[in-house]
This record gives sequence, C-alpha cells and structure tokens, in this order.
Amino acid sequence: MSLTLNVNGADHVVDADPATPLLYVLRGDLQLNGTKFGCGLGQCGACTVTVDGKAVFSCVLPIAALEGRRIVTVEGLGTVTAPGVIQKAFEIEQAAQCGYCIAGMIMRAKALLDAKTNPSDAEIRAHMQPNLCRCGTHMRILRAVRRAAGLPLEPAKASA
Repeated sequence: MSLTLNVNGADHVVDADPATPLLYVLRGDLQLNGTKFGCGLGQCGACTVTVDGKAVFSCVLPIAALEGRRIVTVEGLGTVTAPGVIQKAFEIEQAAQCGYCIAGMIMRAKALLDAKTNPSDAEIRAHMQPNLCRCGTHMRILRAVRRAAGLPLEPAKASA
C-alpha cells in the first residue's frame, strides 16, 4: 500500500504495509539513518523523532497513523557543516560519548524547546526522562539543552 509521508519538509511516497513502524521506513526506504534502532519496544528513545512537534518513539509508531502529519528527524535540523542550534549545543557541551542516543535526545530536546522556550530545570529533566543514555552523559545532555534554550548552564541553586 502506498502512503505519502512528509519527512523533513518533503513529501515521500512509501510503498509499505501500513503497520510498518516509522523507524523502518526512515532507515530502510528513505535512507535517513540518524534515527537509531535501540530497543524496538519504545523504551530507550534512540529512535525519537517529532511528529507535529511532539516527541515520539518511531520504533512503535505505524506509518498508517502518519499520513498528513509533519515528521522531523535529526537530519531535518541541520547538517554537519551547518548544525542547528540544538545540534551545536550538544556538540559544544560534548554531550555524546558513544553517540547512539544523541539523535533521539536532540529530537526530544527540540520538541521541548519548541513548546517552551524557557523551561525550568525540573521541566527539562522531566521531558528528557523517557530517553536513556547508557554512557551516563546525562549532565552534559542537560547542559546542552540549557545552552540551546539560552538558559544558565548550571541549574539555579535551591535556597535554604
């Protein structure tokens, strides 16, 4: 069955079973390999993309639910030579160790910052919580999100 998917601002006609997870279409059909396969169960976040501005796990989202919706992958944010604001912040903060989770982290951060330009530290932590970093660079990831938002790089200290 043919479906038209809008990915990174361009329409793509995809001939696939409507139950096919978006992740497989992105990587296999559209050759957009920034989105990673992690767990395949919607539990790690390596496959996070945005759909109509909301962060979603592409490994469990069937393409049948996406016709007429706007899908953005990490490739839609910038390039190696001209990275987007969030990509640049992750680079400056050296938020990636192995790098496997970073595309998903960047996309989750993008969804947050598009919805709220001045999030609190608690809001950043809560929003980023579904995505896992097995290398333990969470503090650098939080600094990168703060940097991309133009916030102080260290969270405000609670007064005693």
